[in-house]
Amino acid sequence: MSEVFAAPWFWWAVVIAIGLPTALVCLTELHNALVRRNSYLARPVNLIRNYVLPLGALLVLLVKATEVATEATAVRIVATGFGFVVLVLLLSGLNATLFQGAPEGSWRQRVPSIFLDVARFVVIAVGIALIFAWIWGANVGGLFAALGVGSIVLGLVLQNSVGQIISGLLVLFEQPFQLGDLVATRWLPGGRVVEVNWRATHLDSGSGVYVLPNSVLATEWFINLSMPRDGRSTEVVTTFSTSDPPDRVCAVLTQVAELVPQLRADAAPEVTKGAAGEYTTTIPLRSAGEDAAARSTFLRWLWYAARRAELHLDDADDSFPDSEVSEDALTVMRQALRIGRTDQEVLLPHIRIVRYGTGETLQFAGEAPTQMMFVVSGRVRLTATTDKDVTVGIRTLERGDYLGQTTLTREPVIAAARALDEVLVVQVDREHIEALVLRNPSLLQEISRAIEERKATVQTALAPAGE
Repeated sequence: MSEVFAAPWFWWAVVIAIGLPTALVCLTELHNALVRRNSYLARPVNLIRNYVLPLGALLVLLVKATEVATEATAVRIVATGFGFVVLVLLLSGLNATLFQGAPEGSWRQRVPSIFLDVARFVVIAVGIALIFAWIWGANVGGLFAALGVGSIVLGLVLQNSVGQIISGLLVLFEQPFQLGDLVATRWLPGGRVVEVNWRATHLDSGSGVYVLPNSVLATEWFINLSMPRDGRSTEVVTTFSTSDPPDRVCAVLTQVAELVPQLRADAAPEVTKGAAGEYTTTIPLRSAGEDAAARSTFLRWLWYAARRAELHLDDADDSFPDSEVSEDALTVMRQALRIGRTDQEVLLPHIRIVRYGTGETLQFAGEAPTQMMFVVSGRVRLTATTDKDVTVGIRTLERGDYLGQTTLTREPVIAAARALDEVLVVQVDREHIEALVLRNPSLLQEISRAIEERKATVQTALAPAGE
């Protein structure tokens, strides 16, 4: 019995018999924990459990326990398989630790996939060469020498094409611009980046797409007009009549500029008064590429806002509304409130007929309305926002519908209202609605019912989004 304990193979067999099952159980629990956490390390651990550990144990049994010669074919085959799985484990582990779990915006995340493919190819080639050299005793020096000479010849033949590819890879890796950025070059005053591949960068100038080889961009200067992304503003100069109160004009300009979608979140627009009736509105933008869209939206909404505020943009006089529009608006309001001609005549001096442009906000969520609005033409979309900042559509208001019904109860509204196209509405202030309700108690019940229905509709729409 003492001879068995003294045998060199005995303790190796004991280590394998006890250590292998224990290690497999531990690795199984570790793998399950990593899977539950959706960790990128789950795959490398699975490789160790299923392949590396069993093949390593088999190799130890063959060489140490059974004392088979390392030159034996069986040992070499097992060692080759072990070497291959270790190589796969190395590639998987490096990919999981360095690149798959890379933080957002880090250099590891920006590495182009072609670089990773080339690195994997090099690691595989070196690994296979070492396996054949150490295990099978192959002479790989001549093979590497042949590959080196062949690479030089192939590089000389394809130097132009390879140069384009390398330049493209450098542009992709450095990322001096992104898709959608506005870029100016020596040959192009401004073009938007629409595509970047290994060979060339495509810039859309508005009149055509310019295809610039990446080798040119790598050696010539260019300007990214969209950077820095948080330091770009646009200035819009507008003219109002000199009879318009400057403070009211500045207030309207500021209000419109604050609602422009391209406005940078952490900045506020500024309005300065110039000579005569000129005003300059400075709008901070998220990027230079949004300059044209911001100016267009601002000027379009300002046209409607200035007329609602009875200001004279570009010294223009507005004859709106005409008699036909006024009669149609009164008809819509009378049908919506179900009032007679007498009540209509009483309200007539106190109504306003105004217009809103596409995308303008008629009602903000959380505000207590000071007037009721009746839709004469166009469409108004009601939306609400959940606690998780998810915007949910409630319903679309069309001709004959109204909003701002909580003006009587002075409650803040839950839903915001935005024009889907040009909208014509009739506005009636709170005190005149109150006087109308006092004369028509049934109208108060109708408005109260509409308030409860609107609340129920909003709650129903928000319920699935809040889950």
